Amino acid sequence: TNVDHCFQRAGFEKERLFYTQGDYGLFQSRDPNGASKGKTYDNKYIVKDMLLSQGFSILEDGTLLMPETGKLKMTIDTELIPYCPDDGKEMVPNLRSDDTFVEDEGWHLAAGRYGDFLAQHGISAYGFFTADGREKVDHSYDGKVLFLELGVGANTPGIIKYPFWRMTFETKNATYVAVNKGEVYAPKEIMRRSILLDGDIGEVF
Repeated sequence: TNVDHCFQRAGFEKERLFYTQGDYGLFQSRDPNGASKGKTYDNKYIVKDMLLSQGFSILEDGTLLMPETGKLKMTIDTELIPYCPDDGKEMVPNLRSDDTFVEDEGWHLAAGRYGDFLAQHGISAYGFFTADGREKVDHSYDGKVLFLELGVGANTPGIIKYPFWRMTFETKNATYVAVNKGEVYAPKEIMRRSILLDGDIGEVF
């Protein structure tokens, strides 16, 4: 769930990611229907203008600088409130928070890649479709699998945590590793194949 682009900023290609819970780099209509249905909109330049409107300066490398006064306006100019170019309604971040979340074309392509990746390693994709829409799990795969969970809490456990637990349980050579400060656990059914690290991710690595 790469909503904050940290993996991309660390050098991962976007095509290697599945932003299943959304993307802070995208806006969507608050009520995506009609011409806006299934669409998202890049928000890089809109957000940049919003930051400048509050008093930030932005260096060439993207670093934000506070104003010399040390105080921000904490508001944006009215004309910067984003409206959808297709339906005219206010736009909101593309984030899975309710049933209006837009799974755009890029999302579905990424879901297919993720499903295929799991299938190649002998794992059923369950709710995620393989790229051609069919299950094609390689049941002959007998290599090791590591489910590495970094900083995933209990806010939306059905997206990563519960599937990782289930897939670890069902995959004979799988190990589940969770790194989380103050909130790390695993069910007893997979405890022998779990490594639980309570600490800061940066320090752990």
